[in-house]
Amino acid sequence: MFKRIKEDIHTVLERDPAARNSLEVFFCYPGLHALWGYRIAHFFWEHKLKFIGRLVSHIVRFFTGIEIHPGAKIGRRFFIDHGMGVVIGETTEIGDDVTLYQGVTLGGTSLKKVKRHPTLKNNVVVGGGAKVLGAVTIGENSRIGASSVVVKDVPPDSTVVGIPGRVVKKKGKTEGVDLEHTKIPDIEGKLMRYLLHRVERIERELKALSTGDKESMEKERLKEAEELKKIEEYIKSFDIRGLE
Repeated sequence: MFKRIKEDIHTVLERDPAARNSLEVFFCYPGLHALWGYRIAHFFWEHKLKFIGRLVSHIVRFFTGIEIHPGAKIGRRFFIDHGMGVVIGETTEIGDDVTLYQGVTLGGTSLKKVKRHPTLKNNVVVGGGAKVLGAVTIGENSRIGASSVVVKDVPPDSTVVGIPGRVVKKKGKTEGVDLEHTKIPDIEGKLMRYLLHRVERIERELKALSTGDKESMEKERLKEAEELKKIEEYIKSFDIRGLE
């Protein structure tokens, strides 16, 4: 038990630059208190004392603002940063080294007593205000952008953005815990820019053809070819998958 508590404190110190020392983390981190309270509640839940488990969970929610159902399954080195408004449903499964920020909901979408909440694999980061709904699976090393709404499975090593969430899968794999979830690729912006370039190019070509100015048309082509190539290469570096 004490070894696990020590590991929990080390996890906070490792992932939160605002954490200055173990004493501060022990007394001043509601995410940590909610995790410890969950373990007590989960113990009672697993030993068929479900009312006591729910009561402990309710008390912990009152003091921390974080609701973790005692029936959820949570792995090691789990970290909730700030935490206010976080909700984790009954059939949620969370792997190791997962990080949630404030306002995250891991919610259910069914009234049936079945698996109805998300499964988060190892090294997943869920940004502030994001909602992951239903019995979906978030693959390892994936990041959910702030305020995104995810309702479909997400493959490993992916970034999800938008409402409903779309997978923007960057080629390559991230090793270890990566908390950077603010550098979200602006795929739509790049696509719009690309289309505008193409429209402008077509308009100039039509104008040059109508005036018979072939030299001007060739200059415009050379001028824009390099920019269009850069945009195309950027877009092709991602696999864009709709989650609608």
